[in-house]
Amino acid sequence: MKKSFRILSLLLLFGITLYSCNQPASSDSAETTETESSVSISDLNIAYVSTDSVINKYEYFKLKSEEITEKGKRFETELQSRAQGFEREVANFQQSANNMTQNQALAKQDELVKKEQNLMTYRNNIMQELSADEANLYNEVYEEIQTFMEGFAKENGYSMILSKTRGGAVWYANESIDVTEAVIEGLNKAYNENKTDSVK
Repeated sequence: MKKSFRILSLLLLFGITLYSCNQPASSDSAETTETESSVSISDLNIAYVSTDSVINKYEYFKLKSEEITEKGKRFETELQSRAQGFEREVANFQQSANNMTQNQALAKQDELVKKEQNLMTYRNNIMQELSADEANLYNEVYEEIQTFMEGFAKENGYSMILSKTRGGAVWYANESIDVTEAVIEGLNKAYNENKTDSVK
């Protein structure tokens, strides 16, 4: 019984060894499944742009930023005018309060409190409006740059264009792969061409 069990074990071990030897190596298998779309690191053509420079030198962004700044100045002038008018009204009330009845004084105080609240609401609203204008501008500019970058990368054979910003993910990049100026030039050229076409 023991002898037949040993023979059976040896046959089983021999069968497993024979099966293992006939299997292809795992490295060969990996090589055969590699697709044509695979890209080795040596094939990558990478560039980077200084994002802050691209945005700040983009003519559309500069134009719209100036518009928002001018709008802010108009709001500030209007707010100062309203605030000065309110201050004068408060000063007049303080001077004439002694000549008023108690009910008149209380009514005027309520009126001034409401005017102050309205003034604060107006200030908060214009701050929110300017913040929204700025956020919308950045979103619009980022989308335009993204669209331009895709075309720029394809035209110039880049596999990847990185964004270099202060405190960003790229700590160092050789200046030979810096395409910031070329992107700024191309972006402004496209903007000016579109502006000219829209005027026609």
